[in-house]
Amino acid sequence: GLSNTRVFWSVRPIVVRPAEGAPPAGPPTPGMDRRELFDREDRWVGWVRTDAGLAGGWHHHGERDSYIYVLHGAVTIEYGPAGREQVTAVAGDFIFNPARMVHREITAPDEPAEFFVVRVGTGPQNVNVDGPDADPDGR
Repeated sequence: GLSNTRVFWSVRPIVVRPAEGAPPAGPPTPGMDRRELFDREDRWVGWVRTDAGLAGGWHHHGERDSYIYVLHGAVTIEYGPAGREQVTAVAGDFIFNPARMVHREITAPDEPAEFFVVRVGTGPQNVNVDGPDADPDGR
């Protein structure tokens, strides 16, 4: 019960609005607005907006699992051998991308997309690779 649970009365919630979030470290991606909303220990939270028809480069997120909620629009995630596999998610859908999964995102051609992203794990946020069959270490 609650008698064994430690309760904190002096802590406060934190509210961060997308406009207050800073662009994450690293070079920006043309056609993509990324905002870091929260970064603590092994947890990272962000908001992302992508232009319609944007095809991102091949990458993975190191040892971080990614949990993505699609707020607006639609996105296709390409992955797997030669990048031939894909899933598509639309507003209201949830995507789980496991750590070290080489992939790229493609926004639907007719409208931009917005996402709420949570990453859990350690190491780099983004590791660019040469293509879908590249070694997850970027070789």
